[in-house]
Amino acid sequence: MFRRNEGHRQGAMFSSIYELPEKQLKRLEESWAGTFYHEFFLRVEEDFFAVLYSDEPSRPNIPINVLMGLETLKSGFGWSDEELYDAFCYNMQVRYALGYRDLKEGHFELRTLYNFRSRITQYMQRTGINLIQ
Repeated sequence: MFRRNEGHRQGAMFSSIYELPEKQLKRLEESWAGTFYHEFFLRVEEDFFAVLYSDEPSRPNIPINVLMGLETLKSGFGWSDEELYDAFCYNMQVRYALGYRDLKEGHFELRTLYNFRSRITQYMQRTGINLIQ
């Protein structure tokens, strides 16, 4: 089931990121992670990808902007899938870039990325439409 990701727009009152000292938080916001969040993550058109998901009630998708962000970071940093997963789990800048402000949120399995890639590929083969483009 497709659901847009709006949760990142209103952060929790208490989160791990906001426990950083003010100087470190400012540096995080001004780092590549802040630029990625504002210039890439917020601009991903999630609705284009709704065709990949069933209309039947089911578990909601991992946010499309997160999945696309992960793929972009993987490519940009030259990470393997495992390195990407570790960076997501343990690197505060990666989590910030993907709209997560609390270390407790956003869990996913690598299988989710594999399935997303497969759905995009199958859709393109079936329709000729490249959703990423």
